[in-house]
Amino acid sequence: MIDYGNDRAIGESGDARAAGARRSVASFMPLLLFAGLAVLFGIGLTLNPREVPSPLIGKPVPEFRLEPVKGRTLGLAANDLRGQVSLVNVFASWCTACREEHPLWMQIKADRNVPLHGLNYKDRPDDAARWLEELGDPYTRTGADLNGRVGIDWGVYGVPETFVVDKRGMIRHKVIGAVTRKILDEKVLPLVRRLQAE
Repeated sequence: MIDYGNDRAIGESGDARAAGARRSVASFMPLLLFAGLAVLFGIGLTLNPREVPSPLIGKPVPEFRLEPVKGRTLGLAANDLRGQVSLVNVFASWCTACREEHPLWMQIKADRNVPLHGLNYKDRPDDAARWLEELGDPYTRTGADLNGRVGIDWGVYGVPETFVVDKRGMIRHKVIGAVTRKILDEKVLPLVRRLQAE
């Protein structure tokens, strides 16, 4: 005589073991997920945000034409960035880091090593004009990008950002964030001199 009750009991205990194993694996999932996120976060902390690659490096500046910032006479257009090596600094009156780097731009203007042009990003006309009056105007030309459209075309992530443009109007380098004396002396100006000698 076959005892089906025993088989049923064995099957139920096997099901219980399988369910217990599934619960055990499921209880470790949050820990595994946390560990994975911690690894990704750790890798992210080792990256330099100033070294985000720009798809525009080695490409011509985008075609654009901006009216001058209020109180200035010279706006900024793509054609103004051809014929000589220049710097384009994206700035705004509401940008704290722009204020930090501003004395370096005033020094660049005084030294006359390279023309510096300003792209005023999403700023109110009166605020931009007042900012340049108070801190000094280091820019040869200054375009007012009121709606941020030109900044988007340039691939701007935020302000400040600074671009090195060669004689042919090609973007050769981009600095994300405030330019420091070290960045200026070790990266930007050596590149400017090299491009001017070409």
